[in-house]
Amino acid sequence: MKSIEAMLRHDKQRMRLLQAVQALQLPDCFIAAGFVRNMVWDALHDYPPTPLNDVDVIYYDKQQHLAPENIEKKLANTLPDVNWQVKNQAVMHHRNQDPAYQNSTDAMRYWPEKETAVGVRLNDNHHLELAAPFGVQSLLEGKLTHNPLRSKEVFRQRIASKQWLEKWPKLQIIN
Repeated sequence: MKSIEAMLRHDKQRMRLLQAVQALQLPDCFIAAGFVRNMVWDALHDYPPTPLNDVDVIYYDKQQHLAPENIEKKLANTLPDVNWQVKNQAVMHHRNQDPAYQNSTDAMRYWPEKETAVGVRLNDNHHLELAAPFGVQSLLEGKLTHNPLRSKEVFRQRIASKQWLEKWPKLQIIN
């Protein structure tokens, strides 16, 4: 299988989305969650790219100078056909009842499944940078791993509600 970077470089839509986000120069910013995860799962199943129902943009702005709603509007003006979901990870710990996150990568350490906790950005030199607090090996192996920092019930509910096993039947659940 190709590397994640090679897969991204060959996906014109994902590169276009990365360029739109990079142009905003947001602090500690990544496109995360299903953006990378679904692409890898599609490759493991020899599927064409699954349509993105949303694009999760995370950033870390402790001073809260940048409102997520304003960022979503800017992105929608650039690419209106995309369902942008923007979250400032500097404040998400309140909603999730976690200790304060130190940065975007630290925030991903609390996501319900480890393979979702992968983000990517295009840096100023147009190089792809991955953030993956749990690494990418289990993602590349088609595993779906519960994060012990979240309840197993939330993990199971997400698997069921998102119908991951129906869409990608080769996935292996790791509790």
